[in-house]
Order: sequence, then structure tokens, then C-alpha cells
Amino acid sequence: MKNEFVLAFNEVLEEKQLPREVIVKALESAMVSAYRRAVNASNAQQIEAKIDLETGKVTIYAEKEVVEQVQDERTEVSLEEARRVNPQAELGSMVVVESTPSDFGRVAAQTARQVIQQRIRDAERQAQLNFYEKQLGEIVSGVVQAVNSQGLTIGLEMRAEGTMPRKEMIPGERFRIHDRVRALVAEVKDSPRGPQIILSRTHRDFLRRLLETEVPEIYHGIVEVRSIAREPGERAKVAVSATQPGIDPVGACVGIRGVRIQAIVRELHDEKIDVIEWNPDQAVYIAKALSPARVLNVFLSDQNGGGKTATVVVPEDQLSLAIGRDGQNARLAAKLTGWRIDIKSLPEAAADALNRLQTDPLYRSIAEAEAENAQAIADMLARKAENRPLTPEEYERMAQFVDRVERKASMKRVVPEKKVVDTRVQEIQSAIAPEEFNRPLLESSLPEHVCYILQEAGYLTVGELVVQMLRDAVEQPGSLRVRFVATERHIEIIAMCGHPALGRVRRFLALVPTSLVAPVVNLVDHRLLSRFIAQIAVVSQLLGGDRHDRRRLVASRRQ
Repeated sequence: MKNEFVLAFNEVLEEKQLPREVIVKALESAMVSAYRRAVNASNAQQIEAKIDLETGKVTIYAEKEVVEQVQDERTEVSLEEARRVNPQAELGSMVVVESTPSDFGRVAAQTARQVIQQRIRDAERQAQLNFYEKQLGEIVSGVVQAVNSQGLTIGLEMRAEGTMPRKEMIPGERFRIHDRVRALVAEVKDSPRGPQIILSRTHRDFLRRLLETEVPEIYHGIVEVRSIAREPGERAKVAVSATQPGIDPVGACVGIRGVRIQAIVRELHDEKIDVIEWNPDQAVYIAKALSPARVLNVFLSDQNGGGKTATVVVPEDQLSLAIGRDGQNARLAAKLTGWRIDIKSLPEAAADALNRLQTDPLYRSIAEAEAENAQAIADMLARKAENRPLTPEEYERMAQFVDRVERKASMKRVVPEKKVVDTRVQEIQSAIAPEEFNRPLLESSLPEHVCYILQEAGYLTVGELVVQMLRDAVEQPGSLRVRFVATERHIEIIAMCGHPALGRVRRFLALVPTSLVAPVVNLVDHRLLSRFIAQIAVVSQLLGGDRHDRRRLVASRRQ
């Protein structure tokens, strides 16, 4: 039996790749179970097993009562034998002595082997679960073991099996048994039969990880993947940006002669990939997202919580290209940017602008200012309807007309929001003591270098900073949204660190109209982020003190 234990132990260590202490614990537990079964020992009796891993010798130790005359060797030991182990032993005391039975043989070893095997299976499953939970969201490689109507069964490292359902396979892909396949670990669940590892080749993070593998600049953080939109097997769009000046993020991803991106295209079953450069200006970003179509203008609308909508105007010959086959290009651009995109040809946009000038009361003053141009545009559209050609100059005039009408209308829509901001500024000014509102930045507890940076930007007092931040929402639509998104993202970061300023920053954001805060966080301009963190720090000093009047101010705003 000694040789059996040594051989079994070494075999388990080599084949199962389990920690030594796990196997030792399983063996000792199995020996205790075998001893209890062999001698019919009570579960209340303390029993230990020790294994010499060099010789394979198993020694059983059992707790027994010291008696004058032994009647039951399973639970009793003589005083003489007890004092060999513990010289202080007395009658009636309990001592732990060696109790290895002389017939502790083959049957006990077989029983122990069954327990050992079960413990090993459990430990192996737990090791697999722990390993693949750490691999969640990463790419793994395996060999196809089975193919059926539900999907694939793939053999992975550590003798684990992964499942790739049909919906997680790229359309058109065909795999055979023994094919090697790469996939993303999308989900890991524990079950009585072992860990369930769900693999995916359609998840957008699969493309993200492939980019990290093929593009060293992404892996090292020089280029950042901002957003990904995919329709697996057909087309994908990836927005990237550089974190260092002088870096071409698109060129880094594509590679010389497209060698980097082509390697990914082949892995994705010839899925076409458009790589575009991310831009903090959402209008520019949306225009790039619709590439390869040429965009004339983008008008953003995000009013009264009605959702983010972008109206995109393109030349007439670019309309089908911008929309794409079955709307695919527009659909991917919308997913990539987080905006609902409405694409119109230039004549269609001009006709809509004319119609609004004639029917919408909001456009009445604009219609009066654009009366002459509106008539000229109407004549152009009439000639267009008769299939008569227009000159490039006329198309240019039409584009300028649409741009003026949309921008003037956008300014008019901002007026109600401006009144809200004006009212809120007045409330803040009246609720906070003048000495606090006019407190110089240098008298705050902020670091001096932060104060000097803000002063260079023109902010001398805390009150000036608060007012300007609210005014920015009107004067630069979208900029404050980006900054608040950046601040909220910063809040998430400092919340994990238990930053003491978290509550103060949240209280400031509670004072701002919700319509000024973007409802969906998609992308953040990191240049604005660093600047706005400094600004919000000053505001938190203003609104986050211990004075009762400030607490009442925050409470009243929330109500």
C-alpha cells in the first residue's frame, strides 16, 4: 500500500496539476474516512491521519479515554500506554494516541481511493472555475471536440470544456472536429458538473482583444479604443484616439499596407472593419463614423430629455453610401456614437427647412430674415423636381441655407434652458453668503498650482467659476454635457477609493438641471476632464462645507 500511495500521489501532482497541499489534505481526509468505516468509529471521536509522502506510510491517531482496564480498543487506552505519549496523563483524561489497525488494508485503501478521486475532481473543478473567472473577457484558444445543432464544444486548458452557442458564432463560419479556434470568455458559471464556460466570437470585446493583440500601441496604452460597433461577420466600426501627441491612431491600427487590420479581418471570417479617429466634437465624430460617405453638416439635438438625435446632411449622391446596405452603415454609426442618426440628402434637408419656415411658429422670425433666400431655394428645388441640373454654386447656397436655418432654430430652442440657468444662478447667488460667493480662489484650501491654473483661465473667485460653468451650457451647447459626463466618470473613480469629496461633488451636480447632463455616458474628452476636475474641486469647496445654511440650500434644491 505504501507504493500505491506514493505512485498515486505523484501521478495526481503530474497529471492533475493541483497544489500539493490540496492532495495531502484529500489523502488524509480519505484515510480518516476509511478508518471510521473499518472500525465503526463514532463521528464525535477526534481522528487524524498523517501520511509520510516519501515512504507512503499512513498513521492514524485517535482520541481515547485513559482507563485502568481497556474494554473497547476503539475508544479506550491503558494508563501505561497513554503515559508513553503524554507523561502527565491521568485516569479519565483524553489523549491522542496512534491507532493504526493491523488490518488497515486493501478494503480501506479502496474506500480511501474513491474519496480521494472525488476530492480531486472537486479540487480540479474549483481550480478550473478560479482560472477561467480570471480569464473572463479575455481570449482563449481551444480545440473543437464536438459539433452539433446547438453549437460547439471546445477543449480548453486545464482539461476544461467550453461551449460556444450558435448565436455566439460568426454567421457563415464552419468548424470541424480538431479545428483550433480562438474565442472570448463571455461567461463563467459554476454547476454540479463543473464550470460552464460560455465562449463568444460575436461579442464586441472579442474585436477589442484582437486589436490589443495585433496593435502594440493599443496594448501599451498609446492608442485607446473608444468605442466599437459590430454586426458580426459583415462589418464593424472602431473609434480610436491617441493618448500621446504625434501619434496617428488610425494608421497604428491599420498597419503598413493594412497588414495589422487584415490579420483581424481574417480571424473574423472576412468581417469588414472601419477604423475612424474619435473626436471630442460630437458633430465631427458622427461625420467620421458615417465614413466612407462624405458629410456636409451635422446638427445635434438633445433637448428636454427627448434623446440625443443627430440630423446628418449629405450630398445627394452620397445618401445611399451613408445609409449603407439595409441601413447597415447608419446603424453601426449610431451604435458607435450613441446618437440616433437621421440622414437626409441636401435637397431633402432644404425642403424640410422650407416647410418648417412656412408652418412652424418657432421659425417665424427666421422665415422673415430668410425670405429672399427661401424663395431662391424654393426655385432651385422646383428645377430639381423637373430633373433640371443645378450648378455647384447653387448646391453650396442650398447647404448654407440649411445650416443657417438649423443653427438659428437651435439657438431659439436654447432660450427656455437659458432662463432655467439664469434662475438657478440667481438662486445660488441669493442663497449663499456674498463673502463665500466672492471668496478668492487663493484663500481656499486648494493647492496653489490649481488656483493659478484657474486664475490663468480667468476664474478669480468661486462664484465666477459657478456662474461660468452654468453659462457654458447655453453658450457652448454640448461642452458642459461633456464636462459633466467627465465629472460623473471621475466620481465613479474616486468613489472606489472612498474619496471624501465625493459627497460634495454629488451635491453640486444635484443643483444642475438634469436636462444639462447627458443621459448616456459614451465617450469623454480627457483634456476637458483634467481641467474640469480642477473646476469641480473649487465648487465642492463652495457647496460642501459644514455650515447649516449650505446644507439647507442643497436640501431645498433636491426638493
